[in-house]
Amino acid sequence: MPPLNRRHFLQFAGSTLAAIGLSQLDVLQRGIHDSATQYGRVLAQGKPGRKLALLVGANTYAGQIPNLRGCLTDVDLQRELLIHRYGFNPSDILIVSDSESNQPNRDNILKAFETHLINQAKPDDIVVFHFSGHGSLVRDPNPLKELIVNQNGDLKAVPNTSKLSGTIVPIDRTTGNPDQVQDIMGKSLFLLTQALKTDKVTLILDSCHSGGGTRGNVLFRSVSSRLDGIEPAAPSPAELEFQARWMKELRLTEAALQELRNQGVAKGVAIGSAQYDQLAADAPFDSGTFYAGAFSYLLTRYLWQQAVDESIGTVFVNLRRSTRDVANRSSVAQEPLLAANPESNRQKPTYFVPPATPFAEAVVRSLTNGQIEFWLGGISSLSLQANKNGSLFSAIDASGKEVAQIEQTSRRGLTATGKLKTGDLATIKPGTLLRERVRGLPSNLKLQVGLDESLGADLATIKAALQGLDRVEVVGPEQAMAYRLGRMTPAYQTQAQQRNLGTVPPVNSIGLFTGDLRPLAPTFDQPGETGADAIARLAPRLKAFLAAEVLKAIGGVDVVKGGQSQGFRVTVKATGKAGREVAANRFTPGTQVQVQIQNTSDRDRYVAVLSIGDAGKMRVLFPYLDAPEDRARVAAKQSLTLPEAGVIFPLGAPGLLEIMVLTSAEPVRDALKALKEIGARGGVSSSRGFSRDPLGGDDAVDAVSALLGNIDQNTRSDIGVTTEVQAVDANRYAVISTTIEVVPG
Repeated sequence: MPPLNRRHFLQFAGSTLAAIGLSQLDVLQRGIHDSATQYGRVLAQGKPGRKLALLVGANTYAGQIPNLRGCLTDVDLQRELLIHRYGFNPSDILIVSDSESNQPNRDNILKAFETHLINQAKPDDIVVFHFSGHGSLVRDPNPLKELIVNQNGDLKAVPNTSKLSGTIVPIDRTTGNPDQVQDIMGKSLFLLTQALKTDKVTLILDSCHSGGGTRGNVLFRSVSSRLDGIEPAAPSPAELEFQARWMKELRLTEAALQELRNQGVAKGVAIGSAQYDQLAADAPFDSGTFYAGAFSYLLTRYLWQQAVDESIGTVFVNLRRSTRDVANRSSVAQEPLLAANPESNRQKPTYFVPPATPFAEAVVRSLTNGQIEFWLGGISSLSLQANKNGSLFSAIDASGKEVAQIEQTSRRGLTATGKLKTGDLATIKPGTLLRERVRGLPSNLKLQVGLDESLGADLATIKAALQGLDRVEVVGPEQAMAYRLGRMTPAYQTQAQQRNLGTVPPVNSIGLFTGDLRPLAPTFDQPGETGADAIARLAPRLKAFLAAEVLKAIGGVDVVKGGQSQGFRVTVKATGKAGREVAANRFTPGTQVQVQIQNTSDRDRYVAVLSIGDAGKMRVLFPYLDAPEDRARVAAKQSLTLPEAGVIFPLGAPGLLEIMVLTSAEPVRDALKALKEIGARGGVSSSRGFSRDPLGGDDAVDAVSALLGNIDQNTRSDIGVTTEVQAVDANRYAVISTTIEVVPG
């Protein structure tokens, strides 16, 4: 998808980007963050002026507006990132949210922007505004002429015939007049940003206004313009008066303001979580133990783990792909947008300041009688779900050097407790940064499957049959982020057809859906199949999906990196010999693709490449069955392009395909031996192309379990791990998971 230019983004922003509201988690133990020594050290590393942030979060709405669940988490994620990675002083971060006395109503949001940001920010200061929550639309008395919409991955300018403008929705939206709402329009946000004395401004808006409601276990951050659904509502008189006051303050006529809005964003950098016609997900993570905006969680985790200096433009490219990958996992069409004014701001660091501390994934919050509490906001959601007590974290100093190890003893959501494993407890203080060192995985990691109410009378039979399968766990529908078993209903079929998903299973057939009810078409059979027969048919596919989950748990990855990990980058492109690439990581059926693996680290690594699609079948794409062992080695600073001459990787029917790259410090005969065994039954030969049928069922699980056992032995040979877990040394093994989408041609 081509980048937006300033004009296009403003048209988007005026109509939709402002249709965003922020969410936030309860702010935990403020006293934890008041270590003057820690913040003095962090602040001393940065040269810019003062760093100010306003974080707004709204989960709880009045009246008929549905409540959200992840917006408070978003605020907590952003706050911890700004403090511990970017050196913001806690006293310079103002929170307006449900968990504060300063509630996110209209007056408080606007007043906070004026008093905390406009009145305090001086030239060269840094300003961050983050808003998560509901968005909507209102009639605009002076609308922009065009809107930017997504059409098959391309952005198109279309006439704004509806004359609507996007808004952010405060908790006191209703006015008593169904024709008027107290939303804050994009035009108002533009004026407020224009009034800032600094140009180093970052606006992050996690919301949408397209669609809304709930799909499966995913809630969307959007509400109708009018709850009665008749005609779009108008802005309140207070909103129009507010705009008039700031236009007077800035000495702008209506025509002059409109001209500025047509030219681009007011200043700095603005990022929206979804395009005009897309949904922003308020999604469950870690089996539903906490919720967050899919975009906010990815953004903050990416920035925690960012190991090299990258411009905001580069971060955004990777983040956009990551957001789409995670959204596709739940079948949510969501791609963020970025705009800069001037365009050169794309080359500036995120938040206009380099990180003040080394990359990390967790941070110590408190110490009590030798017990260490730490926050895991930079850890992948799969690591959270898979990691058990016994996982080890490296405590690092200001240079990134390990000074101690902490063993995890318990965890709830993003907060864990642990004890010192090695090193001196005196080196551990609130604010000490942590990195994953050893992932402690259960030896019998299970695949979680939810049951949809569409199963009706067959639900009990199917539940009993699933519970009889080894390493499959039946969970509530609200916890089933990845897989949900259900029956195709007329409503689900219509929904699938509207989403242009290609082949749609027949009504009354049984199969697997993603968390938000995108049918995995190859898993469905003929109508009328009994529940028992369906489980017998699906059992091998469920085991293949389980094998893929084990691989990703080994790497501690859930595609947040968008095709990259520390020291490695993976890209997938069409070769041009068949089919075509519609957009980045989107291809038509029959396209022959090429996978490029770049080793950007300073040491040689061994790699294996696997794929698994909607059908639940696994293939080893590399190393080839007949390749010598050393062919799996990628030298430092070199790359490997697959397939090689004589082999093709053609894409099949519409759906999603995960390509997983395992990297290891050990050669194939040790760490990758089990994958060679997989390849012998369902892999690729350099002389014959694909071998026999792809691997599935217990074969896939057994082979991947053998791989995990091998890695556990190698890890324990170097590190003392005493608990009953399968240990994975994060410094020696990584998995990069990239999702590509095959779309109807």
